[in-house]
Amino acid sequence: MISKFQNNDRLLMLLFIIAVLAGPIILAPFGAGYPDLLQRFCIFGIFAIGFNILFGLTGYLSFGHAAFLGVGSYSAVWMFKLLTMNVIPGLILAVIVSGLFALVIGFISLRRSGIYFSILTLAFAQMSFSLAYSVLTPITNGETGLQLTLQDPRVLDGVNTTGSLPSTNLFGLAMNATQKVEFLGMTLQFNAGYYFCGLVLILAFYLSMRIFRSPFGLMLRAIKTNQNRLNYTGVNTRPYTLAAFVISGMYAGVAGGLMACTDPLAGAERMQWTASGEVVLMTILGGAGTLLGPVIGAGFIKYFENIFSKINDNVLHGWFSFMPDGLEDIIVGILYYFVGKGWLLTLGLLFMMVVIFLPGGLIQGLTHIVERFQSKDKKQDASVPSDTDNAVKPAE
Repeated sequence: MISKFQNNDRLLMLLFIIAVLAGPIILAPFGAGYPDLLQRFCIFGIFAIGFNILFGLTGYLSFGHAAFLGVGSYSAVWMFKLLTMNVIPGLILAVIVSGLFALVIGFISLRRSGIYFSILTLAFAQMSFSLAYSVLTPITNGETGLQLTLQDPRVLDGVNTTGSLPSTNLFGLAMNATQKVEFLGMTLQFNAGYYFCGLVLILAFYLSMRIFRSPFGLMLRAIKTNQNRLNYTGVNTRPYTLAAFVISGMYAGVAGGLMACTDPLAGAERMQWTASGEVVLMTILGGAGTLLGPVIGAGFIKYFENIFSKINDNVLHGWFSFMPDGLEDIIVGILYYFVGKGWLLTLGLLFMMVVIFLPGGLIQGLTHIVERFQSKDKKQDASVPSDTDNAVKPAE
């Protein structure tokens, strides 16, 4: 059923749009209905969708995609400092600069494949991090990070007479503008920044869908299946892989630009190898090579990062306070290593379980669940006699 559902582009797109627009309502009962977390769902969903175009379709595993995320953030912040606080020019510059940066890195890295390609991208990402952290401090502001100041020219916005830093906006609509609404006893926060990120996520998902269904996407799948066979038949695969790499880098640039739109600062930490590893986890966890998998994986990791990282020993003692003191201390002492600062251990265990039991990611798990329910329904329908079976046949 899920495979048929994913192949129905119109239905899939419609449900995806509804899920994004109704995100504050859907996620509020799970404690994830506030703007900051919702924005991160969208931003890292875009990041993972772009990475999936490269890794999921071509099989090229990049460990350096965080470099494009950081370049997109720096580009957007510089646009906010020099030209305007409107988010559209900032995003456009982030896409252009990250695309050109990806073109240079991809042209060099794609001369190799397999683990050598992965190591090359990791090396470029770490060089970019080091440059942003120390060498290029006039552009990146080093370890402090690039931030807005009152002295920034902002040519199109005019002179700032308010005496306070302006906020990013979309043609006058502030990205931090929030409207609180009561719904079924819950206080929902409808944030302009989230809906802007959500609209960009919908557009990114639609473009990804078109790439998956296009002849270009079929060629990328053929490269993943057997690139050597294509080369032997005379097909030059380099332009296709380079195009996928650049498109993937531009997606990362958009995600970095959106980070700056929602929080106008950029730091070198966004270019570290850990950020590149995180998007790899998101894509594999959700289901590499699928349309919805990367988005689900990004939401899964960011949700559990937010939930588990906030659980400390006081919260655990509150949960198990009904137990005897000795038993309570033992249980809290064990669980303490899996929550709070140790939540990455929990994430690692979850990732291992998914890779071992669900090699196709969470999408494969959902498919198994749906198919199991479908098989039960079919057995029940087969066991119930129909009216025609109970009818008395006329004598011959």
